[in-house]
Amino acid sequence: MRVLMVSDVYFPRINGVSTSIETFRRGLAAHGVDVRLVVPRYADESDEPGIVRVAGRPVVGDPEDRLAGWQAMHRAVFDAAADCDLIHVQTPFVAHYAGLRAARRRALPVVSTYHTLFEEYLEHYAPWLPGGWLRAAARGFSRRQCNALDAVVVPSTAMRQRLADYRVTVPTHVLPTGIPLAQFTGGDGAAFRAAHGIAAQRPVALFVGRVAHEKNIEFLFHALREAQRRCPEILLVVAGEGPAMGELRARVAALGLAGAVRFIGYLDRSQDLPNCYAAADAFVFASRTETQGLVLLEAMAAGLPVIALSAMGTADILENTAGCFTPPDDPQAFGEVLGHVLANRDAWDYLGQDARRAAEAWSDSALAGRLAGLYRQLVAARQPQAVALTAET
Repeated sequence: MRVLMVSDVYFPRINGVSTSIETFRRGLAAHGVDVRLVVPRYADESDEPGIVRVAGRPVVGDPEDRLAGWQAMHRAVFDAAADCDLIHVQTPFVAHYAGLRAARRRALPVVSTYHTLFEEYLEHYAPWLPGGWLRAAARGFSRRQCNALDAVVVPSTAMRQRLADYRVTVPTHVLPTGIPLAQFTGGDGAAFRAAHGIAAQRPVALFVGRVAHEKNIEFLFHALREAQRRCPEILLVVAGEGPAMGELRARVAALGLAGAVRFIGYLDRSQDLPNCYAAADAFVFASRTETQGLVLLEAMAAGLPVIALSAMGTADILENTAGCFTPPDDPQAFGEVLGHVLANRDAWDYLGQDARRAAEAWSDSALAGRLAGLYRQLVAARQPQAVALTAET
């Protein structure tokens, strides 16, 4: 079986969508699914088998991203779909329309993953527009796009409910991205601490993710001030890059936390990121709009206790899960839990083992198998329609 995935974002651009695409691409191969990609070209990426790059231009206000040319993307997707059984759209911009049109012209089933809850994000990027108008526009946009498909994949039950609230009527399947567990179990924490000048015994709380306003990172700064009451030596490490970096650095200085927060930028996933997880004592996360929260699973696989807000997609991971704390959405309460855990690390050592065992249910292989099964169902359902269309023409 051959599937064409189409996306407006992919590596070297690092985010959850890129990670999800690559994780499923690798995992699906073991289940008899050959995945071909059509994605943007960012610079001078070398050609890779099965990947078609389409030239684009930087996105205004977010130069890390690329907007592929409309006609070029449509041509590339139509050509790449020639010998495919199904098209899987990963993003709602040019890729969505190119994938949908190619699927209809070639009588192929088309499915999309709804990765991002745009209703919650737009106010950060267009604050001059009325919030109610933005949310209504985002809901209508998502409803029209989703209802044009054969099926929608969502990473959490909360996201499925949100799409139902939008009046999305096509079948919606909860299927989160899995993680390669082994990749995060052998990091060298001592080497990471030495490389970044972090004392061997200093308590470290870690955040990994895009440094953007929707990640609610400033919440962690206020929680950190509370945690310092119980654990004065605590260090918050922020691993990632993004558009809010300058503003958040300024907030750290204004809050008097310059010695307690370390921004270390983007880390290579093959070695640096696993080492970073291994160097930490706890993982912290405060996003209220996450559709799944892959970094939570990565941290759990690395054996870190997780302290996070249980909201939207993270609830599926966090609720009733050993090794995870879900404080109220209040910096003081969050900081009290964080400070208590890090001030008594030996007493809470078992939590890391609990978290690692819990992560096993989210392996990349198991979840790729579920996606492969969905693909086959959609192809089987489409075949009678394709035969009818052929007979009519």
